[in-house]
Amino acid sequence: MTPPRTSPKADGRAARWAGQRERRRREFVEAGLRAIARHGPDVSTEQIAEEAGVARTRLYKHFADATDLQCAIADRAGELITAEFTPLWDPPGTPMQMIRGAIGAHTRWLADHAHLYHYLTRHSLSGRPGTHDVVADVKTAIARQLTVLFERYLAAYALDTRVAETIAFGLVGLVESSTARWLENPRGLDQSDLATLLAGWTWHILDDTLRAGGFVLDPNVPLPAGPGGVSENALSEGAAPGDAGSEGLPQGDSPAENPQSPSTLPENTAPSDHE
Repeated sequence: MTPPRTSPKADGRAARWAGQRERRRREFVEAGLRAIARHGPDVSTEQIAEEAGVARTRLYKHFADATDLQCAIADRAGELITAEFTPLWDPPGTPMQMIRGAIGAHTRWLADHAHLYHYLTRHSLSGRPGTHDVVADVKTAIARQLTVLFERYLAAYALDTRVAETIAFGLVGLVESSTARWLENPRGLDQSDLATLLAGWTWHILDDTLRAGGFVLDPNVPLPAGPGGVSENALSEGAAPGDAGSEGLPQGDSPAENPQSPSTLPENTAPSDHE
């Protein structure tokens, strides 16, 4: 038996209808983002519908339920975060400029979108079927990008690349959890203070790893254009971890000011200021 043939007109109408539905879904998701920014992480479906200029029942013609809407908002937020951080994967400048740029962008984004961040974390922890943790997804994506970057540089310096993933995930966890707590209780720190602290801690962890392999890297000297080469100005091979005579040490540092341990910092001095 020959199956009935579908009319080209019917196919065209179906395609246009599907495209219109997808466009409306996107519009409602954008309205949801605006409603979250306005009303906070406890925004209701009614408030999202009001922001979109429609009745709440109209939303459910485009979303199966509230969870479907929340997941669509989370997916869009993930896209926005990824787009925000993409330029950071190939940054120019010195190691400290690279670190400050990445951490500054991260902390600024969370500070500017605190309501959205709390909305995402609350719904990812709700345990409802169909929800997913977009915050964890983004953290994992960032950590994997950092792992690749660290592996390339460690390999170029003939160091053990097995530590790259552990360092990357640890640093992402440090920055994200510290910033999340700061959003809840700033304790007098502004965003730039927080970014400076996190940049210093991050550098000391990386510096300790390099020194363990016999390298002393100046955080204020630009890295080579690519990880296949080594800049003599930035890197001193074979220097003992406390060797103040190495040209790779930041200018003005001494063994007491630049110890192997990342936990000891000069009092009231940002670890990145070596001028």
